[in-house]
Parts: sequence; C-alpha cells; structure tokens
Amino acid sequence: MNYANQPQSAPIISVKDWLVTLLILIIPVVNLIMLFVWAFGGGANPSKSNYAKAALIWMAIGFVLYLIVGVLFIGLIGSSIK
Repeated sequence: MNYANQPQSAPIISVKDWLVTLLILIIPVVNLIMLFVWAFGGGANPSKSNYAKAALIWMAIGFVLYLIVGVLFIGLIGSSIK
C-alpha cells in the first residue's frame, strides 16, 4: 500500500525532537510526569501521544508483575522462617 500520496494529519516528528524526547525520558520522576502530559494533555503530536500511552501501559504491566513477584517472594521468605 502506498501511503506517500495521502495527506498527513500531523507533522512528522524529527530525529532532533525524538532525541530531546528520549533525553527527557531518562530523567527520573520528570519522565513519568511528561508521559502523562504527552499521553493525556491533548497538545502533543499524535505519534508522541501514542508512544506515551504505550509506555505508560508497559510501566503499569511491569509494576503489576513486580508486585506479584514481590508478594510471592515475601510469602516464600515468610513461610521458610517458621
């Protein structure tokens, strides 16, 4: 399928803009705040908004898995102490 002739609804994000985005995302706490701003703020480029939503979903999945493993580990430790 040829997408070259279709008009774009949003400007393409340049490499420089992606580098700045990734630089912001390596700063602790700021990255989480900015992901929420880009995902739900409404002013971001749709590509960046979709990326932020996907990153937040992966963070949520990782957090839930971390909690499950943590609870299982604590339960294992607690049962071996008795």
